[in-house]
Amino acid sequence: MSLTDVIDGTRKAVDADPHNAAVSFSVDHTLKPGTRTEVAVKVRDHEFTVDEPPALGGTDQAANPVEFALAALGSCQVITYQFWAAKRGIPIDSIKVTVDGDLDLHGFFGFSLNTRPGFGDVRVSVELEGPASRERYEDLKREVDEHCPVLDLFRNETPVSTKLT
Repeated sequence: MSLTDVIDGTRKAVDADPHNAAVSFSVDHTLKPGTRTEVAVKVRDHEFTVDEPPALGGTDQAANPVEFALAALGSCQVITYQFWAAKRGIPIDSIKVTVDGDLDLHGFFGFSLNTRPGFGDVRVSVELEGPASRERYEDLKREVDEHCPVLDLFRNETPVSTKLT
């Protein structure tokens, strides 16, 4: 199935019932020895591991949470570029996205109350190859920046509630 088929099918389903546009995701996390965390995606039956490097108390068996956050942003960018290129009929031969982020551990460890624990700066670099004009790729970039769900998480405050049980 092509991406345009996915887009058209989704449009028809949402036009038929707007509730079809609402989706939810759920992920379970279980602490293992050290800082290793086993992650299970409930509905789609995928699993992966998250860990920290030894300098942060981990066993370095996997990427850490902030690396996965950058990976989520980069992969969402790649996917969103594919969808919007298909939607706009813009040919792309290849997409490469690099995401870099700077974090100050003063905030995570509570060494400074004036330093946020999250990223202070995130940079996304996108390399597109294809036969379209630079102007069409710039228009595509604007569409992707407007519609990428994970980029939206990085750019905008999102309500989050936590409950201790």
